[in-house]
Amino acid sequence: MAKFDVLVPCYNYGRYLTDCVRSVLDQSIADVRILIIDDASSDSSVKIARGLAESDTRVSVVAHASNKGHIATYNEGIEWAESDYFLLLSADDLLVPGAFERAAGIMDSRPEVGLTYGECLVWRRDTPRPFVEPVQDLRWTKQDVVADMCRTGSDFVATATAITRTSVQKAVGGYRPSLPHSGDLEMWLRFGAHAEVARIEAVQGIYRKHDSAMSNPYLAEMITEYRQRKAAFDSFFETCHDRRQDMPLLQRQVAHSLADQAFDSGISYIRQGRIESGFALLRWAMSLDPGMRYLPPVWRLLRMPGPEGRQRLLSLMGQSKARQRKVLQASAAVPVLGADSDRQS
Repeated sequence: MAKFDVLVPCYNYGRYLTDCVRSVLDQSIADVRILIIDDASSDSSVKIARGLAESDTRVSVVAHASNKGHIATYNEGIEWAESDYFLLLSADDLLVPGAFERAAGIMDSRPEVGLTYGECLVWRRDTPRPFVEPVQDLRWTKQDVVADMCRTGSDFVATATAITRTSVQKAVGGYRPSLPHSGDLEMWLRFGAHAEVARIEAVQGIYRKHDSAMSNPYLAEMITEYRQRKAAFDSFFETCHDRRQDMPLLQRQVAHSLADQAFDSGISYIRQGRIESGFALLRWAMSLDPGMRYLPPVWRLLRMPGPEGRQRLLSLMGQSKARQRKVLQASAAVPVLGADSDRQS
């Protein structure tokens, strides 16, 4: 029978900790070790964690005397892991019934699979816990996550569902201290370069969305998000450049995808009145994909608010005065597109 090690990093999430740990202990596969690492919380997290450890010998606790940060905490847990499979589960997230059994059902018989992940439901504040079917069939497919992440420029693997083969986790190493906000993305890219990845077509975890989530302040400025994503891809290309023959193509796809998304975000910011932040995104997008300095698809230009915004965009793109006048005259009679969606966002 497969054995699982679960790291539960905790920082001021004491109110969620019991539900998180219970969701692991209640799995159908009971051969599990849980390590709660508290990173110098100021709430009752340590007391709650120690109570959980006293009630079940499968739970142990490490309490940091001072805050070491989440990357150091994650890597401490990776060093501790020694069972067949490993999961990093944030103290505010949950596993769903059967998650271990489904992951083991794949990896026990497929030694080439180093990472499994599945669907993750979002549990928003002040709403009932999401309903999950008590029994879910095991359906899965292999996925080239490197190609798909480079094509989309995004991380679609929910950490709460990412169960890894511990030996592969040890081989690819820990989280990069230089990537505090995109370490997961870079980690899954490394896994995809060193092992097969299986996508489970079932709900495997629940992610809590609440005001105190660690990612909330960081996501307030999207340019930081895009820069961290690019840094994650850059790190991957540097360290795993010899793992695939199509790396040059993948690098071009990443640049195009991130630039495309940043450009759209910049226009949305401008339409919402966040002018300087919006144009900062546009400048960054065009620095990443210089081809955007040429006239982009007309629909993008028409989403800019009014002739002044359109002219500033054309100027930013390096268009000549004559070209600017011609384009502005052609677009003057066309209404700004996407107004309703921007007001609702």
